Amino acid sequence: MDSILEEGLCKLGLLQDRSLALLTRYVEEIELFNTAYGLVKVRDRRELIVKHIIDSLAPLSLIGSIVSKTARIADVGSGAGLPGIPLAVCMPDAEFTLIERMGRRAGFLRNVLAVLGLSNARVEEKEMEKFSASSSKRFDLVVFRAFRPLETGVLKKLFGFLAPGGLLAAYKGRRQTVEEEMAGIPGAAKKNNAAGSLETISWEIFPLEVPFLEEERHLLLIRSA
Repeated sequence: MDSILEEGLCKLGLLQDRSLALLTRYVEEIELFNTAYGLVKVRDRRELIVKHIIDSLAPLSLIGSIVSKTARIADVGSGAGLPGIPLAVCMPDAEFTLIERMGRRAGFLRNVLAVLGLSNARVEEKEMEKFSASSSKRFDLVVFRAFRPLETGVLKKLFGFLAPGGLLAAYKGRRQTVEEEMAGIPGAAKKNNAAGSLETISWEIFPLEVPFLEEERHLLLIRSA
């Protein structure tokens, strides 16, 4: 079954001995603690690899085109470390902060970072509302996956985490659902041409090809003007 991970990484252009070894160990750690901590809902290892590991890495080339190799990136509501840990494995020069409010899951994340020897990631055990990024530690990119539905209050808080020119990147499913979600946010405009009560924001949806996954997947990029 691990050949699925190897082939998936190959299809994404990410296959290296280091990334394969670390991600394989990461899968093993999730499986070891999943029953006790309720990290992910999967039927088997194949589903874990395809729907969570490979899916987390599917937009990596897009992310690499919008932030530098040494970018400061936050994963909000990290949970089992998705997408933050797979991205940290494949972006070793970037600096990652995994923000997770639940103590057991934060403990799991710390353990995983130690087991994998990932020195480019750290864990913040805080609720999103209580996390504060100082001006010198704001992020170039904030990613989130299986997080809360987007609404004005959530976006306001997330924009506060960003450095000037920073972006929010949301892992999403069906395009129609994303468009409906964004249509309900004041000030959100695809072409950056409308003002609203939040502040003017622009957004774009990018389709993603996830190897072995026959589901519609997109990355939603949101920028504050």
